[in-house]
Amino acid sequence: MIHGIDLTTLAIPFYVLFMALELLSLRFFPDPVERGYAAKDTVTSLSMGIGSIVCNLGWGLVTVAAVAGTHTVSPWRIQSSAASWIALFVAYDFCYYWEHRANHRVRILWASHVVHHSSRHYNLSTALRQTWTGVGSTVFILPLAAAGFPPYMIFATGSMNLLYQFWIHTERIGTMWRPVELVMNTPSHHRVHHGSNQGYLDKNYGGVFIVFDRLFRSFEPEGEPVEYGLTKNISTYNPLRVAVHEYAAIARDVRAAGSWRDKVGYVLRGPGWTPRSAGA
Repeated sequence: MIHGIDLTTLAIPFYVLFMALELLSLRFFPDPVERGYAAKDTVTSLSMGIGSIVCNLGWGLVTVAAVAGTHTVSPWRIQSSAASWIALFVAYDFCYYWEHRANHRVRILWASHVVHHSSRHYNLSTALRQTWTGVGSTVFILPLAAAGFPPYMIFATGSMNLLYQFWIHTERIGTMWRPVELVMNTPSHHRVHHGSNQGYLDKNYGGVFIVFDRLFRSFEPEGEPVEYGLTKNISTYNPLRVAVHEYAAIARDVRAAGSWRDKVGYVLRGPGWTPRSAGA
């Protein structure tokens, strides 16, 4: 967002254009290994994207207020310059890495993020399959405002970070030039992230850069064929059910839990966590 202009919204015509180009390439240069597009799945992904824009108008106001408030009380001020934009771009992706990692490790955050992983296909429309309940990400960018970066710079950088991630949601591009693969997030790296294969779970959290995964030991190169989706896939194309199914599962588990400790565990521990007594 630059002075109220949301770059990701302005990019919608380009999303449509590149999805059309991907479809054409699949039509004229098919690969039997690639999943391609499925009509119902694509409609669901696009519906989730539209719903995310509408629902996040509310969450966005919360985020703007929190970031602006944090910046106001910060004793530091960083001015716009080439160096500060570059520093912020890297710092934002560092914050995004930890946000993304938390989204996979804390179940109540996963309940929001799981939407993005719910498709069993992997194409550019999958990039638009976004959450309707994204307020949990706000806290991870507050350190940038506390450090003195102006809110407009933070939101613009967030938009650029998200825009970058659009093109890596494709099977049409294999591995790239090695120096690029070493530093940047690429389609190959992000395919791994969307895999439900045991060896691919909770890997490659980076948005733009892959170096943070390498530093914090969450990197996994693409090897065996990727099985997209969840370890327990959902059998629905209903956007509302896709948006809230994990929240409903958490509510069921919390109601059935035998103690407050277990109730809290079902909310704050990792996806798939169960009390020891339940597994005995």
